[in-house]
Amino acid sequence: MRFIIYIFLISSVFGQKDMTLEEIIQAMDENLNAKSRILTSKMVVHGRRASRTIESRNWVVGTDLAFTEYLSPPREAGTKMLKVGDKLWTYSPQTDRVIQISGHMLRQSVMGSDMSYNDMMEDQPLMDRYATTLEGSVIIDGRDHWIIFMDAKVKGLSYPKRRAWIDKKYLLPTKEELYAKSGKLLKTSTMDGIKKVQGRWFPSRYIFKDELKRTSKGTEWIINEIEFDSEIPESRFSKVMLRK
Repeated sequence: MRFIIYIFLISSVFGQKDMTLEEIIQAMDENLNAKSRILTSKMVVHGRRASRTIESRNWVVGTDLAFTEYLSPPREAGTKMLKVGDKLWTYSPQTDRVIQISGHMLRQSVMGSDMSYNDMMEDQPLMDRYATTLEGSVIIDGRDHWIIFMDAKVKGLSYPKRRAWIDKKYLLPTKEELYAKSGKLLKTSTMDGIKKVQGRWFPSRYIFKDELKRTSKGTEWIINEIEFDSEIPESRFSKVMLRK
C-alpha cells in the first residue's frame, strides 16, 4: 500500500526546486512534446474476460501533425489515422474507405480501449489551455510530487478540469485525474517506466482508465521505441498516405 504524506505549506513546495508554477508546467510540456517524434508502441486493452494487444507505428510533428499505422493483430493491420490540426481521418483496409472523425464521434473509444479520439488529438501545451493552481505537495512511494489543479481557459476541451501529481525530479505528471466541467471524474491516467531519452525524462508506459465504464480494467499504452527530433517528410501527413 502506498505511503502518502500530504504537505500544504506552499513555501516549502517551491523551496526544493525554486521554480515558479509556470516554469513547472512549461518544463513538463517540454518533456512530453518535441519538434517531432517517431515511435513504435503497443496498446493492451484489458477486457472483462480477456486482453487484446494492438501494435502501431506513429509519426508526429509538433502538435498539429500525426500519422498512425496499425501493424497487428491481422484484423487491425493496415488501419491508419491522420491528424492535421483539428481534423482527423481514419482508413480501414476492410472497407477501403477514408472517414473523417468529427463532432460527437471524437468521444468514441479507439478500438475498444479507454482512450478516445479526443485523447489522441489533444497535444497542445497545457500552458495554452489551462489556468493552473498549486494545491500543495505530496510524497508518493518516497518521491516528492507537486499537486496542481488545472481549469480550462479555452472552450471545447474534453476535460475542462484536471488534477496532476507532478514528480519534482522528472517534471512529469505521474498521475492525473480528468474531470468534466461539473467536477465529475471521467478518466484517470498514470505513467511509469520513466527514463532519460535524448536528454529528456520520458515514460515508457501509460495506463488509462475510463471511470465511467464499470467493466473497464484499464488500457496500457507501452512505448517500445521512441526517437525525438528526426526529420519527417511533409508527404507523410497527406491523405494519400492513408491508402498506401
